[in-house]
Order: sequence, then structure tokens, then C-alpha cells
Amino acid sequence: MTWEADFAAAAGAFAAAAERALTSGECARIPGGELERAMTAAVKLYAAKTEALTGETPAPPVSVEKVTPTEVVVTVSEMLRAVDVSLFDLAMWYRRGGA
Repeated sequence: MTWEADFAAAAGAFAAAAERALTSGECARIPGGELERAMTAAVKLYAAKTEALTGETPAPPVSVEKVTPTEVVVTVSEMLRAVDVSLFDLAMWYRRGGA
């Protein structure tokens, strides 16, 4: 099996497990370390893929039909706190990708 097939299988399995946790209402039972591991890998991969693009617009990191603005803001806020990035710092980086 290639790494692409491994990645597709792992992404599908993670999405299915996450959906089961969400529908069962038992998200609090997910070990924080395991979720941190998955999120860290996803963030690093998305950033590397985005940086590798030359002249292309990166694909959105989430499906806009499947997440709410509140879910995005909660996640981004905690990610910024985790790496000690202020809103001012974020604004500077945000302009970096603009036209």
C-alpha cells in the first residue's frame, strides 16, 4: 500500500471515529493527547502543502458545509493560545497571504 492509500484510509477512519464520538455525545472521553497528536499532524501537513504551492490558491482546510463559524473560532482561538500568538501577530500573518 502506498502512503497515499494509507493516508486516505487513516483520514476516513479518523473522520468516522470523530463522527461516532460526536453523535454519541461522548467527545469528552477522547484522550486529549490523541486529539492533539492528530491535530498537530494535520496542521503541519496543511501548512507544508500550502507553502509548497506556487501560484495556486490552497484548498480550504475545512469543509465549510460541515463546520460552523463558532467551531472554527473556538479551534483557532485555542490554537493561537497554545502557540502564544496574539491577534496582532495573526493580523500581520493574515496580510502576508493577501494580494
